[in-house]
Amino acid sequence: QVQLVESGGGLVQAGGSLRLSCAASGRTLSSYTMGWFRQAPGKEREFVAAISWNGDNTNYADSVKGRFTISRDNAKNSVYLQMNSLKPEDTGNYYCATDRAKTYWSSDNRMSFRYNYWGQGTQVTVSS
Repeated sequence: QVQLVESGGGLVQAGGSLRLSCAASGRTLSSYTMGWFRQAPGKEREFVAAISWNGDNTNYADSVKGRFTISRDNAKNSVYLQMNSLKPEDTGNYYCATDRAKTYWSSDNRMSFRYNYWGQGTQVTVSS
């Protein structure tokens, strides 16, 4: 059974930083593209960032480009999201997810339908 566990969320002031982690069990992540999504209260879940299985490719939502960095450590079976210059609009529950197919990478990885396993999320709150 595949399990993804996010950590690293919390309360931070605008302009601050957080680093989210996503640890996996039951699946070796090195063959799978990974994504981060977020959902704010009353809003739909939205794409944040994705990284290809080999780490060679990344994709970011325009709203976080230049502020967030996605990375992975396949030896630790983990994916990370470094978030800098945080804004109140970054507030939400952040989820990591793993693509449904091995070694798949395309612009589709901005879409939630590509992912078949999701973590429970970690809350990020940015105060103004």
